Amino acid sequence: MCGFLMGSLSNHKLSGPIASDIGKLENLQFLALHDNNLYGSIPPELGNCTLLQSVFLQGNYLSGSIPTELGNLSQLQSLDLSSNSLSGSIPSSLGNLGKLSIFNVSTNFLVGPIPSDGVLASFQNDSFVGNLELCGKQIQTCNNSGGSTVLPQPTTSAQSQAKKKYSGRLLISALATVGALLLVALMCFWGCFLYKRLGKNQGKGLAMDVSGGASIVMFHGDLPYTSKDIIKKLENLNEEHIIGAGGFGTVYKLVMDDGSVFALKRIVKVNEGFDRFFERELEILGSIKHRYLVNLRGYCNSPTSKLLIYDFLPGGSLDEVLHERAEQLDWVARLNIIVGASKGLAYLHHDCSPRIIHRDIKSSNILLDGNFGARVSDFGLAKLLEDDESHITTIVAGTFGYLAPEYMQSGRATEKTDVYSFGVLVLEILSGKRPTDASFIEKGLNIVGWLNYLVSENRQQEIVDPHCEGVQIESLDAILSIAIQCVSSIPEDRPTMHKVVQILESEILTPCPSDFYDSSSD
Repeated sequence: MCGFLMGSLSNHKLSGPIASDIGKLENLQFLALHDNNLYGSIPPELGNCTLLQSVFLQGNYLSGSIPTELGNLSQLQSLDLSSNSLSGSIPSSLGNLGKLSIFNVSTNFLVGPIPSDGVLASFQNDSFVGNLELCGKQIQTCNNSGGSTVLPQPTTSAQSQAKKKYSGRLLISALATVGALLLVALMCFWGCFLYKRLGKNQGKGLAMDVSGGASIVMFHGDLPYTSKDIIKKLENLNEEHIIGAGGFGTVYKLVMDDGSVFALKRIVKVNEGFDRFFERELEILGSIKHRYLVNLRGYCNSPTSKLLIYDFLPGGSLDEVLHERAEQLDWVARLNIIVGASKGLAYLHHDCSPRIIHRDIKSSNILLDGNFGARVSDFGLAKLLEDDESHITTIVAGTFGYLAPEYMQSGRATEKTDVYSFGVLVLEILSGKRPTDASFIEKGLNIVGWLNYLVSENRQQEIVDPHCEGVQIESLDAILSIAIQCVSSIPEDRPTMHKVVQILESEILTPCPSDFYDSSSD
């Protein structure tokens, strides 16, 4: 790598550590390695390149501390180390870089005070945000264990004496206040306990607000019940019927008198325009029927919330199967799930009108039937894209670990950000590990960084869950190839979901069609 450091190598899919030999490039003036897949620590030897004027290392997986030796780069004007996994404190030696005009260490794991002496004191909040335990006047807070404390302002000698004089009174007052708050909290806790206990004994359900002004909307006769029958069932739902909760609302199990089971998602209205937007959106979603999508049967329009009625999937979510249950998925089951999820997402991207970007593809939004058949859920709550518009939405959604790099930076969601999330989902299915598994975080990586590391070592097959039975090497290589393309840091290099399905059908389904779903039913 070192022989090419004189030019810009950003967005070149480089992986591996930065070699310590970089310190031998004494005439190096410009170093741009940002937006790659580099990992490991920043070599202290970089401080030997005293002619450096610009260093751009952001958007990698670099870990460890910031070398104090960087304070030797007296000619340095730009230093960007943001969006890595750097830890430790900011070296005070960086305050000596008198020519520094661009400085960014945001979105890392840095801790402790920001050096208050020297040039670093001149940089604002956006140079340091995203480091939860970093302190300094630039960010006005010092976060410890999730708490937030405003930094104290300098005090004069007289103020200090005044504080000592009243410290006793303040201590007594504080103790009295804490005692009163504890008493109130205890009373509230006891009251809630009695209310829940008595409520259950009296058979009262949750306040679903379906009795006054509620109406049932059914799509294409998918609900063979009267509105009165459905509302009666809704009124009897309580906390015992809760089967899940997500970013959009609580999910209940709705059992009708004939034994039919449905999933009810309760979404609280958030503004005055909610009704108009959701009714228009649900009208479209009610017309969407596809084998690999969770079917929306209808909804109840209540005064304070929307109650969406979906098919109930007995297999639960993929997240539960992979990470919470004792059962193990064999190789064929995992490939079935990947194929099903890809076809559902491809239908949203290419066959719906208007097209739909999901924006929150993850294992908890992939539901399974009794045979581990996969269906994509929660797509109905994504932003719909009109064909005559830009096909881009700026409403930020999604779950950390699944988000594409460009989406995290700009908040612009496209089909390619969905493709990236799908690639992460594939890696999660293959490995049985969450995208932000603790074993990755300890190494300053996520699941994509881990894959890139294994690829650089030609050990990518090691990503497979060791407990998975029946792994077929030929299909594994094809799946890994798809995943690697999907999680490319360059959106243009990612395939469309239509292309992903084509590859799966030609390279995965053809060798053993009897083991998989019949794609002709799509």
